[in-house]
Amino acid sequence: MKKNAEFLFEAKKVMQKGRILENALMKDYTTFHIGGPADFLIFPASLEETRDILKLFARYEIPYTILGNGSNVLVRDKGVRGAILKFGEPFSKIEMKSETEITVGAGASLRDVALFAADKDLTGLEFAIGIPGSIGGAIFMNAGAYGSEMKNIVEKVRSVSPDGKFYEFLQSELDLSYRHSIFQDNNHAIAEVTIRLYAGEGETIRVKMEDLTRKREEKQPLEMPSAGSTFKRPTGYFAGTLIDQTGLKGLKVGGAQVSEKHAGFVVNTGNATADDVLKLIEEVKRRVFEAHGVKLYPEVRIIGEE
Repeated sequence: MKKNAEFLFEAKKVMQKGRILENALMKDYTTFHIGGPADFLIFPASLEETRDILKLFARYEIPYTILGNGSNVLVRDKGVRGAILKFGEPFSKIEMKSETEITVGAGASLRDVALFAADKDLTGLEFAIGIPGSIGGAIFMNAGAYGSEMKNIVEKVRSVSPDGKFYEFLQSELDLSYRHSIFQDNNHAIAEVTIRLYAGEGETIRVKMEDLTRKREEKQPLEMPSAGSTFKRPTGYFAGTLIDQTGLKGLKVGGAQVSEKHAGFVVNTGNATADDVLKLIEEVKRRVFEAHGVKLYPEVRIIGEE
């Protein structure tokens, strides 16, 4: 496609060598290990590169999707037309801003930030120790666990708009609710996050994180590829409990399976396609609604060409 070729020519002028991949299989970049090729997979090395590449997306009308750690994503089998913008190591810096504030690059893992906070005797992020995502992705989805969520600790977010302008959002402007943030609507690229925690005792914090890690390992199928919890929590219910009560543990479509360990997870048994996962999700939704009259909605973000 001429437009893609022109975009690629210009993009190579503003990006460091090796940071643009063509036709990259997304199964290699998601925790589900599923997904077809993206036309372009781009790893910006700085805020300036992010700004410049977003301007090129706008100029050449290249659709784009922003990806963190790929832990809450299902990429369809036909892949992604346009570009995937993935924030990695250059955006993983973690540093103290004040006695209780930490500034974090969007590509830093939640685990690394939680451990950093514990080392600084700061409490409030223990809930995130086992969430397998980046902090940028966690803000995007307002990730949460064990009764807490990012909404409770985020102070502000720096982002880059689709037209390449820098923005700063305060917590009150982020429209954070259950698994939702303003970034799902405005398509800004989250670049940096400032969180506010509370003074605590390092050993107590680490004991709590070890306890939460043990609970997660006991209950969740961490030994198999998945995208985390597959369904959002229905009001007044737990999705996993409803699926279990419907007798769906172990239900398979192709290589996709409702986990036998935790019914709230769909796992990849080794050769699952996105189509397998989507068919299994629809079957689970249908049977749960028939049995309980409750509608389930996917929590996993589904992207790519249908």
